[in-house]
Amino acid sequence: MSSIDSYFEFAIKKGASDIHLVADEKPMIRVDGQLQELSEDPMPVKEVETLVSSLLSDDQKEKFEENLELDFSHDFDGVRFRVNLHLQSGKLGLAARLIPDEIPTPDDLRFEPALRDFSNLLDGLVLVVGPTGCGKSTTIASMIEEINKDRKSHIITIEDPIEFIFEDKKSLIEQREVGSDTKSFASALKHVLRQDPNIIMVGEMRDPETIATVLTAAETGHLVFSTLHTSTAAEAVERIVDVFDGSKQRQVLIQLSAVLRGVVAQQLLPSSDGKRVAAREILVNTPAVSNLIRENNIAQIQSSIQTGAKEGMISMENSLKALIKEGLVDKEIAEKRMGRQRKN
Repeated sequence: MSSIDSYFEFAIKKGASDIHLVADEKPMIRVDGQLQELSEDPMPVKEVETLVSSLLSDDQKEKFEENLELDFSHDFDGVRFRVNLHLQSGKLGLAARLIPDEIPTPDDLRFEPALRDFSNLLDGLVLVVGPTGCGKSTTIASMIEEINKDRKSHIITIEDPIEFIFEDKKSLIEQREVGSDTKSFASALKHVLRQDPNIIMVGEMRDPETIATVLTAAETGHLVFSTLHTSTAAEAVERIVDVFDGSKQRQVLIQLSAVLRGVVAQQLLPSSDGKRVAAREILVNTPAVSNLIRENNIAQIQSSIQTGAKEGMISMENSLKALIKEGLVDKEIAEKRMGRQRKN
């Protein structure tokens, strides 16, 4: 293909979710979860460098040379892409994720009742966790859009980069991008409480300072949405605690037990119609779960999920079984995921 935009155009035409251009590798797109080669020939190093260079401003080139990593958004023909630049074996690589122009509704995403209820919260912390590409940002965007449609709130998002673009309905929404509107998640969060928000969305909790400020924001009457790269709800709690030194862990456990409202652990599976469907483990922070967190009995959280159906909790295994029963996923694929879940 002659230009970088020709790859974006082709990806949109094919309904791809991702583009991968890596020097000395075949160009690929991902469609319905499966990688597809765009050429039999690997891309020459110089070609990738030329294509990528055409995307970048001088400032972005400097940032990439300094950090060897760069995240930014790119608009093509009214469609937004989240782009990551990186090096592998000293050679340039690009990964671009297509961001749908319409925010999916809870019905589109098959939200469970407990997940729908999270949009009605007025304060506390809601986490959406899972591996890269499992739809965490989409799930949070759908919850925020429900709030936007239903009530008058001041919503501030801190993203790296901005993905879904919100239009004010009943709410006032400000979207701040790390790198252009603020220097870092932690820096933005230091000042966000002075901006009179009701709801804060933090794209990712990456470091102790960001996590500590998120907990404080949730503790002081704000509703906070954020993400982590963990496989299960229990691992999310453990990750937050382990980020801190031993002396601070007790305080974090007490804070988290009080402010956490729920954790959604999500993964995407190939569906029977050739697309993808989400399976979700949902943890609701009941008094019993709160006590487990406060006392650092994280290992018992999984048992609480398995016995907490009345409170809206769902184990990943039961979510997968429901998808099989509805004929949405192949039994063999779902059972393989169940096997991995049991090993975890």
